Parts: sequence; C-alpha cells; structure tokens
Amino acid sequence: MNMLLCEGDEKEICCSSAYIDDLIFTGNNPTMFEEFKKTMTREFEMTDIGLMSYYLGLEVKQQENGIFISQEGYAKEILKRFKMEECNPAITPVECGIKLSKIDEGEKVNPTLYKSLVGS
Repeated sequence: MNMLLCEGDEKEICCSSAYIDDLIFTGNNPTMFEEFKKTMTREFEMTDIGLMSYYLGLEVKQQENGIFISQEGYAKEILKRFKMEECNPAITPVECGIKLSKIDEGEKVNPTLYKSLVGS
C-alpha cells in the first residue's frame, strides 16, 4: 500500500492510498477531492463508487459525528467458519497467571485447524 500526500496551502490536505486496483482518498477540502478525481480520471480508467463503506476487510461507517471502522463482519465469518457462533464472549479468555500443562489423555487437536484459527 502506498500513501500519497498532496498539500495545498497550509490548511488544506488530501491523502490517497492505492492497493492493487483500489484507490481511496480523504482530506479536508472537497474542491481538492474534485480536482484530484479529475486528474486521476484523465490518467486512468476509473469508477467513482462514492463514500467508502468497505475496504480491505474493514467496514467503514461515515456519520455526522465521525468515521467508524470495524471488522465485525470478518469476526462473525471467522466464528462461523470454526463453528463458534454460540460461544460466550470473554474479556480475558484465559485466567491470568495460570500454569498450563499437557494432558496426554485429552482429545487430540488438529494442528492445521488450530493454526488457521489462531492466524485468523
């Protein structure tokens, strides 16, 4: 991901970020947005899809009181994939300071599945 920073006078800023074929930009001057879009469309074939709502796995909600970013959909997808939708949430998933030990008689864990879960 590359970041391009375009500055107008000291109080104007336009930031853009490109990832493969996705381009997002933000700033504090709508006139600069329009000028940036015009410049980019002269150079590249582009489609303006409006305000960002989803980007690289992030859900984006733009409201009057701010911009809110979450991965709620991604988290729900992971819970579903590992059949954990009905699990109870916990602030601390393991008791602090507890000493873990291996029990050979216990149920064997699929190491590939475990690594996939932890990596997600």
